[in-house]
Amino acid sequence: MPAPSRLTAARLTAARLTAALLIALLPAVVATAADPAKKPYRSGQQILDASPKGDWRTLDPDRTLYLELATGRVVIELAPQFAPAHVGNIKTFAHEHFWDGTSIYRSQDNFVVQFGDADGEDPAKAKSLGSAKTHLPAEFHRSAKGLDFQKFPDSDGWAKEIGFVDGFPAARDSANGKAWLAHCYGTLGAGRNNADDSSIGAELYVTIGQSPRQLDDNITVVGRVVKGMELLSVIPRGPDPMGFYEDAKLRTPIKSIRLASEVPAAERTPLELLRTDSQTFRDVAEAKRNRVDDFYKRPAGHIDLCNVPLPVRTPKG
Repeated sequence: MPAPSRLTAARLTAARLTAALLIALLPAVVATAADPAKKPYRSGQQILDASPKGDWRTLDPDRTLYLELATGRVVIELAPQFAPAHVGNIKTFAHEHFWDGTSIYRSQDNFVVQFGDADGEDPAKAKSLGSAKTHLPAEFHRSAKGLDFQKFPDSDGWAKEIGFVDGFPAARDSANGKAWLAHCYGTLGAGRNNADDSSIGAELYVTIGQSPRQLDDNITVVGRVVKGMELLSVIPRGPDPMGFYEDAKLRTPIKSIRLASEVPAAERTPLELLRTDSQTFRDVAEAKRNRVDDFYKRPAGHIDLCNVPLPVRTPKG
């Protein structure tokens, strides 16, 4: 094969130099193509530690229940924006001390604990309902119009759209204009019989297991536990198949249930909740959606609605 001419050799040398230069510059080109403003990964706790005070809110005492057990206090936030009739009745029950001396009479593994008057189905033994209403409409869902729905980008097997409304995990169907609260860990719902309008808020349950999303839009959700789940989740399980205690001695006594607004200020539980319409909340959710740390080798790129953290803290000072 004949040797290349001087001109050809010069061209080859120039081409090699150009290729070498491009290879040397490639990392810088890639870095420039990436988001130049991309910030280093921060854990959820680091994000919370740096959050501004304005991203937190305090509980409204008139929308807060204190469930008092021998083991401590369970703090519940009510959701009148989704179930106004039921929440109104629940306030009446609390004001008239309906639940004092009742019990947690059901504890079903990986499902719920249920409480109220264990003899409520027996007219001869049932407690008086006082001035509470004895019939309410079902409040499984409401119009999505006017809600500050903080939509998540993640897909969901139970709803077309998911997100948060005022601190509550929620779902929405824009096609029919409906929205409802999701059954996540800590959800407070109104027990009912087969008829959809058979709940009045006297018998309540709290989800203590994997999120039973099949109940979404099938039962009236009236609130959620914001503090004290550890007191409910450890209650001994009742017998199969549904966890109702056959022996009344095994039930967990309820000392009282009160609205926080009817408890002296000095005896209230001071709490702050992260606003779900805040940038801090969005950042915390994203940090959990795409974890990048020493332990996680592959970011999920997805988060389940009921696995989104709902930070609660005790105010400093």
